Amino acid sequence: MIISPPPAPSANTPNLQRAMRQLASGVSIVTCADGGVRNGFTATSVTSLSVEPPRLLFCMIRTSTSLPLIARSRRFAVNILGAQHQMLADRFAGRMGAQGEDRFDGANWQTLATGAPILSDALASVDCELEELIERHSHVIVIGRVAGVQLAENGDGLVYWRGNYDRL
Repeated sequence: MIISPPPAPSANTPNLQRAMRQLASGVSIVTCADGGVRNGFTATSVTSLSVEPPRLLFCMIRTSTSLPLIARSRRFAVNILGAQHQMLADRFAGRMGAQGEDRFDGANWQTLATGAPILSDALASVDCELEELIERHSHVIVIGRVAGVQLAENGDGLVYWRGNYDRL
């Protein structure tokens, strides 16, 4: 008797989305500012590119209203969220209807070297200068040159897994 392996599932978009939900990710808010206008969005696709030289990257959808601000100002910040920031993550993800500047309400913000908004009580914030934008398919890969880092004393991390938030 010959037993054939089951057919591989199709590599279509819904299957890829379901597969990627199995990968737990840290939750960050990417912020930007240009000429007094601030914006930002929630991101789970942030990673360190290299530590020497210090670089990080994230991916963002091309239609994001933050993309033109990042491209013009050539600066941004990645704010790594703690478990207490779940509502803020939802707000910056657009789940609460807030847009643009309204997303910053109810939290304390400051700036470091570049002037991009830094969340005062984030687990960590990485202040960056834009190094490169790489357009691929529906998204843009954003590479940043690290200009400054702010670290919190401690706290539980906020993670995104299977479509929901959890604490680490």
